[in-house]
Formats: sequence, C-alpha cells, structure tokens
Amino acid sequence: MPSRDTTGTDARSPQDRREYFRIHDRIGLEVRRLAEQDQADPDLFTNTPLESLKAEFRRLDQDIKTHLANLAERDRLLTGLIKSLNSKMDTLARIIAFEQNPLQPDDWQDVTLSEGGLAFFSPSATWLAGDRMAVRMTLPPDLYQPQAIAKVLDVEPVTSGGARVQAEFIDLHESDRQQIARHVMRWQIRQKQKE
Repeated sequence: MPSRDTTGTDARSPQDRREYFRIHDRIGLEVRRLAEQDQADPDLFTNTPLESLKAEFRRLDQDIKTHLANLAERDRLLTGLIKSLNSKMDTLARIIAFEQNPLQPDDWQDVTLSEGGLAFFSPSATWLAGDRMAVRMTLPPDLYQPQAIAKVLDVEPVTSGGARVQAEFIDLHESDRQQIARHVMRWQIRQKQKE
C-alpha cells in the first residue's frame, strides 16, 4: 500500500493530498526561482536550438511505439528485439545529453521525492511558501531528467544555516511523472534487495 506523500506540509486537507510512494534518495537537482509573471514552462532549462530536434525525437519515439503495438500481434520475438534496440538508443541519447551538460558535485543532493513533489535542502533561506520554481531532476542510474514547475509549501530553517524546502509539483508532464514513478519503484526494489 502506498505511503502518504509528506513532501508537503500537514496543513493541507486529506482530500487535497494524493497518495504516492516517497523515497529518500540522492539525485541531481537544479532549481530556478520563477517570478509571478513567468509562464509555467518547465523547459526553462532547455532553451536551445536543439528543441526542434528533441521534438522530432519524441515524435519518432511515439511513432515507433505505435508500430510496435501492431507488430506485437504478429511477431513477439521481433517486437522484443526492436524494444531492446529502442531502449538502447534511448539510454545512449540520455548519456550523450548528460555528458554535454554534466552536473557539478554541488548539484547532487539528498532529497525526499515522490510523484507529488519533493523536499530538499537550500543553502539560502530565501524561499517562502507560495514561491514557484522550475525544477530539473537527474535520476540515477538511468539519468532521466524530468522537469516540473513546483510551488513551495513549507520552509523549515536549519540551525546550521539554510532551510529545508518542501514543494509540490503543480505542472508536471505525464511522461515525467511516469519517469519519477519508475525511479521510485526501482529504488524500492533495490532497497529490498539490500535487506
């Protein structure tokens, strides 16, 4: 049974809270503050000429999935091979993208993560409840990079300086949510294997 998502604050009513598994993990985390007038565009991290290529890549990926569904009815062995090759190419694309924009050691940190939001340490205590942020996460070992717009729910000052920021995702593409869900599930499987 899923645990209740506590990346947010307890002030929310039980009806407003969705149930998600949550994990404590070390991920790559990039956060940018959004001003009130900023559009809720999670692609704030990728404003480059490569965007049209990425859009074409996503279109081709969807096209392959459609053809695979039709092929699966006729030849399971060939379908399995093509799925493996497609996954291999996806992994290669993520590795290349990561190598072009590597995260610095300070960008990796311990967080509490669920499909509903995240909690992380901020070295500056300048965040306030209600602030909006663009978030890009790098989830090891697959190096998926889901992006979201999040809203700060609570800020808890830390005695040594900085603050623990709790935020919920308010704009998260479904494919990014699924990447987070798969990451959480794989993390839980790895933890059970360690026991």
